[in-house]
Amino acid sequence: MEVSYFPGCTLKQTAKNFETSAISSSKLLGIELKELSRWNCCGTVYSLATDDSMHHLAPIRNLIRVQEEGSKEVVTLCSMCYNTLKQANELVRAEPDRLQKLNDFMYLEEDYKPDLEVYHLVTYIKDNVGYEKLKDKVTNPLSGLKVAVYYGCLLLRPDSIKLDDRENPRIMEDMMEALGAEVIDFPYHNECCGSYHTLGKRDLVIERTNKIISEAKLDGADVLVLSCPECDFNLDHRQKNTLEKYPSFETMPVLYFTQLMNIALGGDLADCGFELNYIDPIPLLKDKGILK
Repeated sequence: MEVSYFPGCTLKQTAKNFETSAISSSKLLGIELKELSRWNCCGTVYSLATDDSMHHLAPIRNLIRVQEEGSKEVVTLCSMCYNTLKQANELVRAEPDRLQKLNDFMYLEEDYKPDLEVYHLVTYIKDNVGYEKLKDKVTNPLSGLKVAVYYGCLLLRPDSIKLDDRENPRIMEDMMEALGAEVIDFPYHNECCGSYHTLGKRDLVIERTNKIISEAKLDGADVLVLSCPECDFNLDHRQKNTLEKYPSFETMPVLYFTQLMNIALGGDLADCGFELNYIDPIPLLKDKGILK
């Protein structure tokens, strides 16, 4: 099956391993992620101000691109892109006057008609493949790997676009279990990583990284699994700074869910892009017998 795919900016830069592993693993499931021929930044964050229409132009323009290609659905990978596109789509569905204002402002574009659906890849796989079929396609199960699933903020908030229950989500846990991993009970699965504070308040992010990774370690996890390049930077790359501030801190590999999915489905190891992971997961995966 072919589906329109919105990559977003970071997946073309520092999170290339997220994209390559997603494309590879999706193909093994019979899903062809067809990148939009034209797209712009999602807008980065959804504007919460009720009188702010300007910051909804970027996501709606991207949805117009999906519409131009004749598609009724679009898949995203990045949690932030998903949250921004999905919320903007729900907004203009609920507020026809806002939609008219945005269409009038972008008068050189065709009018947007909010009848398409925005999916995160996790939800798309669950709805269109199913986790039982996903399990059947596993050729290299993640047996013995203890996984802490980390959602962060943007996949579970607000209620209008959440992938699952805000406090007790299971959608990504069920996916990991279908791939053969052991999912541990991780109470910090919906804690904030610190987000953009990594730029101006690095010590705050370092404290969050110490708290989240240390809790995952304490709970028995081998790896942390997520779906957000911002969270990945804070919880993976900031481990270097965390170790400098907290000498007793123990590092842990942080992986995109698509990297583990690609391994479990027998995809090319090169498509996992592990060279972009700050904490190298290969020694652990070899020790577990998942990689040879």
